[in-house]
Amino acid sequence: MTDRPPLPYDFLPKVPAFTLTSEDLVDGGTMPELHAHGGGNLSPQLAWSGFPAGVRSFAVTCFDPDAPTASGWWHWLAVNLPAGSTELARGAGSSDADLPGEASFHVRNDFPGHRYDGAAPPPGPAHRYVFAVHALDLPALDVRPDTPAAVAGFNLTFHTLARALLTVEYRSH
Repeated sequence: MTDRPPLPYDFLPKVPAFTLTSEDLVDGGTMPELHAHGGGNLSPQLAWSGFPAGVRSFAVTCFDPDAPTASGWWHWLAVNLPAGSTELARGAGSSDADLPGEASFHVRNDFPGHRYDGAAPPPGPAHRYVFAVHALDLPALDVRPDTPAAVAGFNLTFHTLARALLTVEYRSH
């Protein structure tokens, strides 16, 4: 793609960065089929470190800015992860029961589903998938499972102390 939309965090208020790694994904690489919607549809393993003091919870999201819409496409929104969590195992996005802590849950994505739903771009150029871990200043984001993803993203913006990003690409076969 030559004329790609900006990444979703390019125009938001700047916050400090911390480290996001994965046993399944390589930043700038290609998403394995296991994590694509038509493949295994399993959320990747993610681990984070180096976030600032004062974090009271985390949220994990995955967003496709290249979707053929005016608003991109939300693939994953897991919120209210405990402040002590530093990792999600592969497949943790399958259900709320697989997330750490009692208060964590999935906000409805754009499929719509209350889980991780992997890459599923239309035929054509590869799309980017931006995985983000948001370090938040409150223990629970004021959203519900059926809150629209854009509203959840709006709330994340105003409570993010720091953010870690990992971006991969995927092209439909």
